[in-house]
Amino acid sequence: MKNILITGGAGFIGSHVVRLFVNKYPDYNIVNVDKLTYAGNLENLRDIENKPNYTFIKADICDYDEMRRIIEEHQISGIIHLAAESHVDRSILDPFTFARTNVMGTLALLQAAKVYWEALPEGYDGKLFYHISTDEVYGALELTDPDGIESPFTTTASSYDHHLAFGSEFFLESTKYNPHSPYSASKASSDHFVRAYHDTYGMPTIVTNCSNNYGPYQFPEKLIPLFINNIRNRKPLPVYGKGENVRDWLFVEDHARAIDLIFHHGKVADTYNIGGFNEWKNIDLIRVIIRTVDRLLGNPEGYSDGLITFVTDRKGHDMRYAIDSRKLQRELGWEPSLQFEEGIEKTVRWYLDNPEWTDRITSGDYLTYYENMYGSR
Repeated sequence: MKNILITGGAGFIGSHVVRLFVNKYPDYNIVNVDKLTYAGNLENLRDIENKPNYTFIKADICDYDEMRRIIEEHQISGIIHLAAESHVDRSILDPFTFARTNVMGTLALLQAAKVYWEALPEGYDGKLFYHISTDEVYGALELTDPDGIESPFTTTASSYDHHLAFGSEFFLESTKYNPHSPYSASKASSDHFVRAYHDTYGMPTIVTNCSNNYGPYQFPEKLIPLFINNIRNRKPLPVYGKGENVRDWLFVEDHARAIDLIFHHGKVADTYNIGGFNEWKNIDLIRVIIRTVDRLLGNPEGYSDGLITFVTDRKGHDMRYAIDSRKLQRELGWEPSLQFEEGIEKTVRWYLDNPEWTDRITSGDYLTYYENMYGSR
């Protein structure tokens, strides 16, 4: 039986990974460690919380002694590390929290795993530290003629050529790091520590860098759930600058599938990019969200267009991210399963069908419930 520690498992991406592993691998013991800060929500995992192969522990990854205790007590053989502060705007206001969680938290987890694994008779044999990172560590790409390009409204999930409409460059696994925000700088540093533990101590590690995720259970400070909720409540839709920044979008369940595949079959000490082959200008994405929400709510076409409000651009706002994930396709056979239109329809329907989830998140009521259960954060 494998004992797998997943950090940040009550968060957006983490909850999808925990659910996948708990349901797919009944002979694994899945230990979910999450601090339950504002973005961690155990309601995301209500459907599997009583499964016999699932354990939740409220803990801070920065607490080295606690990480050592958990890893040793549960005889952890594999770690999937997702716990992180991830919102760029928050990192601009509070870079120290991002450095503490993303850098020192990763370091505490690495060292705790090292001490435990090196003391075992078999050492590192059969062990893996899998670190999930972001495409933002690579910096930004140039955007070709943003005024003259419209995002594709019909894309093939595995299409590579449509990337070329936005520019000829893409983030490769070999792309030099060039982070531009406190968030991406903290993630770049954590990536370097993970690789250093392999090079220095021989720890089996893998790093993946993913593009923007979307889907159910995403904290509503992020663009897609924020705008769905704002349209539902007739609130302004704040768009940075002219809305020309381009991002590559990946459905979260496809990301979870990629993590599963890489965890079991990826090459140790390697890096894999995970992207959706799905670039959109923010303003075009927002228009798709508006049309989809209005249609599903029974509003007339164009009903919510007037909610768009252009605001001062974010400091250091990167113009374009574009992941080239063909290595992952070529070596492990992964590709996105959904076209974007399917994914966004599924996502919008989930948020509209679960307004109480969003309402509890935005009100903060869920924090009171879990503080009573597990203690204050």
